[in-house]
Amino acid sequence: METKRYKKNDAFTILWTPSKCTHAGVCVKTLPKVYHPRDKPWILPEEGEIEELKSQIKNCPSGALGFEE
Repeated sequence: METKRYKKNDAFTILWTPSKCTHAGVCVKTLPKVYHPRDKPWILPEEGEIEELKSQIKNCPSGALGFEE
């Protein structure tokens, strides 16, 4: 499984595993300023605060999103 990395800064990176994604849209509905499914890159971690990113990622129903600190 390939995991893609979207770096906010040296201390925080969003991880996305496309093969796990069920496209439920929870990420887009929760943080539309960060997630733009029609764009590339589609995740813009610099648009969110770390705590709100963590909270949203923990609510990903498929587990496709994760993070590294």
